Amino acid sequence: MLRNAHYNYVPTETGPGHASVYTGTTPAIHGIVANDWYDRALKKEVNCVGDDQQTPVGTTKGGKVSPARLLSTTITDELKIATQMRAKVVGISIKDRGAVLPTGHMPDGAYWYDGSTGNFITSTYYKTELPAWAQKFNQQKLPDQFLALEWKPLLPIDQYTEVSVDDSPYEWKWKGKEKATFPYKLSELRKDNGNYDLVANTPWGNTLIAEMAKAAVAGEGLGKDAITDFLTVSFSSTDRIGHGTGPNSIELADTYLRLDKTLEDFFNYLDKEVGKGNYTVFLTADHGVAEVAQYMKDKRVPAGYFRRSYVEAGLKEYLQKHFPGKDIIEKVTTEQVFINQQAFEGDPRVAGIDLMVATDLITKYLLATEGIAQVFTPTTLRQASPDEVGIRGKVVRGFHPKRCGDIAFVLEPGWYSWGGVTGSTHGSAYTYDTHIPVLFYGAGIKPGASTQFHTITDIAPTLSVLLKIKFPSGATGQPVTEILD
Repeated sequence: MLRNAHYNYVPTETGPGHASVYTGTTPAIHGIVANDWYDRALKKEVNCVGDDQQTPVGTTKGGKVSPARLLSTTITDELKIATQMRAKVVGISIKDRGAVLPTGHMPDGAYWYDGSTGNFITSTYYKTELPAWAQKFNQQKLPDQFLALEWKPLLPIDQYTEVSVDDSPYEWKWKGKEKATFPYKLSELRKDNGNYDLVANTPWGNTLIAEMAKAAVAGEGLGKDAITDFLTVSFSSTDRIGHGTGPNSIELADTYLRLDKTLEDFFNYLDKEVGKGNYTVFLTADHGVAEVAQYMKDKRVPAGYFRRSYVEAGLKEYLQKHFPGKDIIEKVTTEQVFINQQAFEGDPRVAGIDLMVATDLITKYLLATEGIAQVFTPTTLRQASPDEVGIRGKVVRGFHPKRCGDIAFVLEPGWYSWGGVTGSTHGSAYTYDTHIPVLFYGAGIKPGASTQFHTITDIAPTLSVLLKIKFPSGATGQPVTEILD
């Protein structure tokens, strides 16, 4: 177990997290700079796995996804290349990006949960129809079975001593519930809370993923020959529940207790089907999480909510005083400012000076804004090294010049962009969002624990050493030698 592993870039979001784990590099190289980002050429926000060239398979809407925006190879790509495509690579997740990014560009399948139908689906990038084993799995209608259950704490409620009380004002309430308290009668709540999508907001979302993973092992014959196969599994329900309740809730603690049992059952399945000692597992997280900002404020700890739309409107109004009639700001998103370059067309000598003035004005405005700690201009980012420590280094490693804005800013600790005062999120450069567990288990792994500093980009190179194959094409991490047997 690695006790001191961290993400080494911002933003700490799901898309970049999955991409960084499996590529061994950061968004500056693999290109997945956020879950969604503003595309200057298209004049709109795009999703990290969105691909309008694809169509859904297994449903009639959604599912237009592929790994097309991932710019480097993954460890799973390299395994396919090293085995002349004989290795099988399959990904399972609640979220599409949790299945698409880990499996890379040439998998045998990637499947994710469709909350509108209760089925697992894919896209035409991978298949023209679902394989028979996946169709058979969907026909079991497990989500209906789970939605007939009542969610009660696994343990007596007074044994959840390391989290808050059940009746907490910092948790989001489901429709049909007066309070965010146990029990949750899912059969009564499903209609007003997304129907099949509700499963993903309960611990049984993780159970569903594990059962689908078992079906993939059996259906694809994973681990049945001398060629190493790779199964990627992303348990997304912890994230969904954590966003709604925050990290200090009984609901989230109960979810992890249940996930522990789900993992035990899954590993027992692998012991039986693949053979104990015949497989290697790594377990980590795609990001951390912040404490609920309102809770911290109530405890007199500095924290706050950054309202991006208000800042964008104020910034535009401020710049109108200096550049009347010009739209200087194109977009403010993911702690970045996109400057409208068309506003500075013309004589480059004059336009260049105006752009410098505008950049300086934007920087001053942002630094004067409550909740913003640091601002980075193109000049300061160019002067930084990708190996730099501290906040600026994390910004540089998360900054892809063709996909990011002109100016980046970082919020104060405890601050985040959020629409309400319940629940929480992630995305910052601070340790509560960067510090994650990393566990390796099984064949080739030495028992023990390490407190040495490691980054998330070290996972893929470690797997490369275990598999005796090339590192992913953009890898910047190093193998974790102390865990190798």
